[in-house]
Amino acid sequence: MDDNTVFGIDLGTTHSCIAYIDEASGRPALVTNAEGDLTTPSVVLFEGADRVVGKEAKNAAVMYTDRVVAMVKRQMGVADWRFSYEGQDYTAEEISSYVLRKLAGDTKEMLGLPVREVVITCPAYFGIAEREATAKAGEIAGLKVLEVINEPTAAAISYGVHADGDQTVLVYDLGGGTFDVTLIEIKDGSVRVVATDGDHLLGGRDWDEAVVDYLAGQWQQETGSPDDPKDSEETLQDLWQRAEDGKRALSTRSETRITVSHGGQRVAVTLTREKFDELTAHLLERTVEFTKAVLAVGGELGGGSFDKLLLVGGSTRMPQVAARLNREFTVTPVMHDPDQSVAKGAAIYAQKLKLGEVIRTEIGELTGKQNTPVDKDSVSAEVYQQAVENVATRAGLVMEAVKKIDRMTVTNVASKSFGIVVLDRVDGTEREVISNLVLAQEPVPVTKSQTYATVEVDQPRVDIRVMENGQRDRTVPLEHGRAIGLAVLPLCDGLPSGSPVDVTFELTPDGRLKVTGQDLAESGAETVAVVETDRGLSEEELRQAKERAGGLKVSG
Repeated sequence: MDDNTVFGIDLGTTHSCIAYIDEASGRPALVTNAEGDLTTPSVVLFEGADRVVGKEAKNAAVMYTDRVVAMVKRQMGVADWRFSYEGQDYTAEEISSYVLRKLAGDTKEMLGLPVREVVITCPAYFGIAEREATAKAGEIAGLKVLEVINEPTAAAISYGVHADGDQTVLVYDLGGGTFDVTLIEIKDGSVRVVATDGDHLLGGRDWDEAVVDYLAGQWQQETGSPDDPKDSEETLQDLWQRAEDGKRALSTRSETRITVSHGGQRVAVTLTREKFDELTAHLLERTVEFTKAVLAVGGELGGGSFDKLLLVGGSTRMPQVAARLNREFTVTPVMHDPDQSVAKGAAIYAQKLKLGEVIRTEIGELTGKQNTPVDKDSVSAEVYQQAVENVATRAGLVMEAVKKIDRMTVTNVASKSFGIVVLDRVDGTEREVISNLVLAQEPVPVTKSQTYATVEVDQPRVDIRVMENGQRDRTVPLEHGRAIGLAVLPLCDGLPSGSPVDVTFELTPDGRLKVTGQDLAESGAETVAVVETDRGLSEEELRQAKERAGGLKVSG
């Protein structure tokens, strides 16, 4: 390991962690934080010019409800969400950057290595705005984000690197605040996503909320008081912590006793596993419905069966999860490193990206093109073999291991459909609809083009309103989509109505979207725009956040 070591980060809703490839074993390993833990609570305490991240911040939530932020991942990419502290508003991206800085700072302290280049994971069902927000959080933290990859894909990479034989796995990822389910094919050491779905507003925290409501209700019933304990911020924070502790206790015990204190009155509530399962059954059923939907789509795409069902995410430790999945799919789920597999997979992928870059540069050196990366497919097998051998020797790695990870491919799919708003004329009526160019579950990267027509005579411009949605139809009602950006195409004068305009979408492997519009009339005018979402922080807010970062201390 050296100063060029790359890292994988699981930026989680409730807990985050960072991993790297251990040089001695060649396997991914998590870095312990300054407190000696492998995971860090994704909780931030604002304390003057300092930001306290992790366990201490989580413990302070009961006393300083107005200065502690948790679950901020659920606000990523939300245009109007801000946290106010001492007259200053902070976006979810900036607050997430504090978590990233805590991970990077602790890594420097534990390993003596700076964290510069990273792969960060996100829920598979994150849209454009949320992915952009994740990348910007890394930028504010001073990190070079090599790529943002899906959490289930990262978990599958971690599993697939050491899996025996080709197989199709169903990754059921239930974290603290998000849920994803992904059907993935592992073949010859490579990973191909077949289909994915989920809800980034569904996770273990919702199970906690069901318990919080129950505990508050039991307190009212036992005391006969009309007061709602949840109306007190201090009591509510205490209930959240006790609900989480109770949920964890029920993973190994059949019942637990939880004390609820409010307004000077204490009530001991007995919570059984049976009652807990009853309170949260509707949440579990939502995950089952998502799972069945993914398998149905997988079937449409020629791969609806699976060999193994992998459980990822800390919330899969709840006994009800494995039991329900076993009843539904008649298969015994496999618990796969639930808290660490995502970060480990991200670290493996980060190393793949880095090694690929180094090997391409080495090929350039061997072919007389100094400082120019050359793709391995453009040279002979002998040149590629020599480049891999040189890189492996310098890095102190086994040549076959370097070759294996370089050859590993990761093929993802679009988790959303992407299109533009067009005017649809049917039976003499007009309405705005979404015309999808890229459909959900299509492999990425993907490029799709479609020719449309202008509406008015001498139309001065075309506003290409870019939308995302969860439908897989080519034409979708406007109300089913979400606006994510705008590209403006100026037109030449004097064009008749119905003049052709070509629109091209390019969706990158990490979910970034590039939109091109071209006037196919005589002018040949063209506009190219990487879609700038209007749902997250602005460029000015990004600049200010970077400036503030220099004067802030982040600790645990």
